Amino acid sequence: MPGAERGEPTAWAAGVGVVPLRRASAAELAAISRSRGLGFAPNELARVRDYFRSARRDPTDVELAALAQSWSEHCSYKSSRPILRAAFAGLAPKPRVLGTGDAGVLRFEGEHAYALRIESHNHPSAVEPYGGAATGIGGILRDVLAVGAKPIALADPIFFGPLDLPPAEVPPGVKSPRYLMNGVVAGIRDYGNRVGVPTVSGGIYFDRSFTVNPLVNVGCVGFLPRRRLVPNRAARVGDRLVLVGGLTGRDGIGGVAFASQELTERSEEESRGAVQLGNPIMKEPLIHACLEAFDAGLVRGIKDLGGGGLAAATGELAHAGGFGMRVDLARVPLRESGLRPWEIWISESQERMMLDVRPKDLPALLAIFRRHDVPAVDFGEVTPPPFEVVLVDGAPAAHLRLGFRVDAPPARRRAARRPADRPGAEPHPSDEPLDLFERLVLAPDSLSREGVIRVYDHEVQGRTVVKSLHGRPVSPSHGDAAVLRPRSESWTGLAVTTAAQPWACRENPRWGAAGVVEEAARNLYAVGARPDAFTNCLNFGNPEDPHVLFDFTEATKGLAEGARALGFAVPSGNVSFYNGGLGAEIPPTPVLMATGIVPDLRRAVTSDLKESGDALYLVGATQDALGGSLWARLADWRGLSPPRPDPARTRRLGERLLALGARGRLRAVHDVSDGGLAVTLAEMAFGGGLGFRVDLAGLRRGSPALALAAEGGSRWVVEAGPGDDRELRRAFRGLPLLPLGSVTDTGGALAWGRQALGTVDLEALYPRWRAGVGVP
Repeated sequence: MPGAERGEPTAWAAGVGVVPLRRASAAELAAISRSRGLGFAPNELARVRDYFRSARRDPTDVELAALAQSWSEHCSYKSSRPILRAAFAGLAPKPRVLGTGDAGVLRFEGEHAYALRIESHNHPSAVEPYGGAATGIGGILRDVLAVGAKPIALADPIFFGPLDLPPAEVPPGVKSPRYLMNGVVAGIRDYGNRVGVPTVSGGIYFDRSFTVNPLVNVGCVGFLPRRRLVPNRAARVGDRLVLVGGLTGRDGIGGVAFASQELTERSEEESRGAVQLGNPIMKEPLIHACLEAFDAGLVRGIKDLGGGGLAAATGELAHAGGFGMRVDLARVPLRESGLRPWEIWISESQERMMLDVRPKDLPALLAIFRRHDVPAVDFGEVTPPPFEVVLVDGAPAAHLRLGFRVDAPPARRRAARRPADRPGAEPHPSDEPLDLFERLVLAPDSLSREGVIRVYDHEVQGRTVVKSLHGRPVSPSHGDAAVLRPRSESWTGLAVTTAAQPWACRENPRWGAAGVVEEAARNLYAVGARPDAFTNCLNFGNPEDPHVLFDFTEATKGLAEGARALGFAVPSGNVSFYNGGLGAEIPPTPVLMATGIVPDLRRAVTSDLKESGDALYLVGATQDALGGSLWARLADWRGLSPPRPDPARTRRLGERLLALGARGRLRAVHDVSDGGLAVTLAEMAFGGGLGFRVDLAGLRRGSPALALAAEGGSRWVVEAGPGDDRELRRAFRGLPLLPLGSVTDTGGALAWGRQALGTVDLEALYPRWRAGVGVP
């Protein structure tokens, strides 16, 4: 074979095909990429062809398949890397941030740390909602495990079309929103419950724009002693590469290529095989075996096998350490016979990890996995750079420069601002106050999520102190964040919350994204936690559309500005492009999972009202802007300006709340967000089984309806004892604090100065709200 003098193989292993690429025209290159589902852009194909012309040979199907995985948008971030670096530079500061690998790792207290990561499984869940969501949970658990942490909590922000969408309005090839939601919730439930990790936070959002392409984002928090932190890179030439976990099959082949293109009406038929098959019964012993191996000091580097399978994980592990590798596909334990070498190399079968182990430690490591009944095989070795050598039973199947294969060329794309689409005059609500209150509270985005929350085990492991639902057992309601107790010997807590506002981001991506960071911070401050870190999942449309890339750039700027002003570290994140299809486009949807430190769990605060006669206050200034608000969505108003964020003020207000909470002066706190003051007051009253009497005139808005519906400004409703008025006023001197009214035994009495607006029948409203959006 030509090229032998350059160290290239002269013959290939049985079952390995050669693809005639070197002499192919541009049209022939495109046909090869299309027929094999490789997803290369024309300039990428030319780059690959030039590489093999230099090597004086044609590529094998194993090599081309691996290149396609590594150069996919999903694996390489080729459209977003420069934008992310520019926005988030300096937001993972050492020594506060201990690691930024597969998951971010931050100091907790003493010699302990916690890990956090969020990612998406959107396309698989659109095709097969149960399996797509389940394997999303499996993947995020591996990300946290891959830094040495034990998973202790899950979160699930998920987005669908309207549940009452008529069948005639569901596009061909698309599943109904109700079917998708039921399947996604069941997948999250079954995987999380069976593996023994509590789902403590999340959200369910509805909009027509998510009908074709639902979003399934999943987050995980892990906990570890700092000495257990494991890097995601190989350590030394000669180390063994050990494949542990589930068997390898045909599921998930081409998964990253599927995730790097828009959905079509044929996605169900053509891409179901790209959806992986989860196995939580294998995942639990895999976690235990890995943790035992970490504690024994047997693992020097680790990578989880997700998108791109063995090719991506092994290549990234070796390349991150500055090495090459030699592996043999014949050693991979298979679930079925007849797999071709390229299929084994890129299969995304689940529950697998790749470990870097010293040769002398190999027997002890294999013994641990044997004891836990988890497959483990010596797959290959770390070699000097620059090549990866892939064998099949000792015969070559691939021989590539590892840097060329792993480091995809950046995609240089154009960004352009969308044309403005503003109404002539900003509308304001003029609804009758009691009717508006009820419409906001009973809107699909406001209804109780109890029916979904109850199917998740949110108390397994015994760490959940403040639960997903706040309030009395007979009248649970929504809270702002869950609070965990990671260490039984300490009163320091870790709060976990999620936040998203796609509608505000659609109106102004930069302001909307900064508003999402503010919301996450408000949720944390509300339970008595100081914001510490967030991980982001950036869900956007096709990056080849200049408008989408402009929105993406603006949103990252807003997230970074909010993070800097509020003191958040940003140690990890995920980008999900190509969400859309069939003419549909999702709004810019940055989703956060945020964490905060609770100095003393005994001072944590919940959202439910506590005692009749207590005083109610509104902390923060109200803005009239209604862009992206629940009222605007119900009225079908688009093009309105969203509230202008002020994260620095949010931080000043939040710090005052923390100081008051530490002194025991706050009985209940709830942030004002989607649905405005109406939904906030209703949820607080529902949880406590109490009522309220409030005067809306003090908000100085144009009408009672606007006062109820406005969501702008970082605000909280606070309940305090009757004797604490002076202390609250002193704490918020120079900052906006408005006496709203008081807690009552029953009913929701609304007033506008001396004018009584009527009383909301909360007892009648609660069962209608609680019926919620449960799943059968």
